[in-house]
Amino acid sequence: MNTEGASLSEQLLDAARRNNLDLLETVFDSLDNDPEKIAKLINESKEPLGNTALHLCCKYGSWEVLDKILDQDGEIEIDPQNDVDGDTPLHVTVRYSQEEPEHGTFIARNLIEVGADPRVRNYNNQKPVDLVHGDELDELIDLLQGAELAIDSTNGSGDNNEDGEMIDDGPSDDDEEDDKK
Repeated sequence: MNTEGASLSEQLLDAARRNNLDLLETVFDSLDNDPEKIAKLINESKEPLGNTALHLCCKYGSWEVLDKILDQDGEIEIDPQNDVDGDTPLHVTVRYSQEEPEHGTFIARNLIEVGADPRVRNYNNQKPVDLVHGDELDELIDLLQGAELAIDSTNGSGDNNEDGEMIDDGPSDDDEEDDKK
């Protein structure tokens, strides 16, 4: 076993930090481009604060690496929460958008397109939209709110809680009519 140099996990995280597509491809090649192995590495690799490669891509605006990760065939966890504040990559993208509104909104749009859930709350009970500050971010606000509405309407949010479980709000009108008979 090679004990010198950075581990694959460290290389993956470094590629995400620096938007180093060549390094990312080297990591994937060393895993024989096996989707399951790649997904496992992506999902399990974390820096000390609990940020995954997705978090780091979003924090630093590393679009090329993020795009390559999102294109993987394996089961990539799109909404992992970091250890410090429970932020998902979408939360981190919103924070990045404060400095880079257009690029951050672009990244957020792509995360949502692949299934990022804008309703996930961090440890401070904040959804990504709650972190938006600034006049230049109206498009991002619209994107996040629209994605929430789309998910809620798809799930028939009327009687569902945030976990998608049905809420029992007592007997239905049909049950009451049956009781009267």
